[in-house]
Amino acid sequence: MSQNYQNHVRFSPPFHFFTVPFTLIGIALSIYMLIKQTDLTHTLIALAFILIGFTLIFARFYALKAQDRAARADERLRYYILSGKMLPSVLKMSQILALRFASDEEFVALVDITIKENLSSKNIKLAIKDWRGDYHRI
Repeated sequence: MSQNYQNHVRFSPPFHFFTVPFTLIGIALSIYMLIKQTDLTHTLIALAFILIGFTLIFARFYALKAQDRAARADERLRYYILSGKMLPSVLKMSQILALRFASDEEFVALVDITIKENLSSKNIKLAIKDWRGDYHRI
């Protein structure tokens, strides 16, 4: 299926629909049980679920940061190949991530428009006429 603005958001079902919800349920239930009956076992279970929750948050955060670095490097190289110039440093990471969906034909012009009008990532995506899918980022 071809990617576009309406379907470009990606989910990892095991992470987004299983791990996160069950961890949140575990945190809620363990805190509820801790409130009902405060003892060492319930305290340790609540602490374990809270630590699992923080681990999920940090793992996701670090993975996204690594993906951001790779995407920024890709888009810098693409801009240099297409324009012969360095990608302007005034662009925010969210703008660079949105610009990655633009085809090569409209990429350089869309970078210029983004800088002039300080477009949001949503407006950049809406301005793209020829969508270039990113099937690797989750």
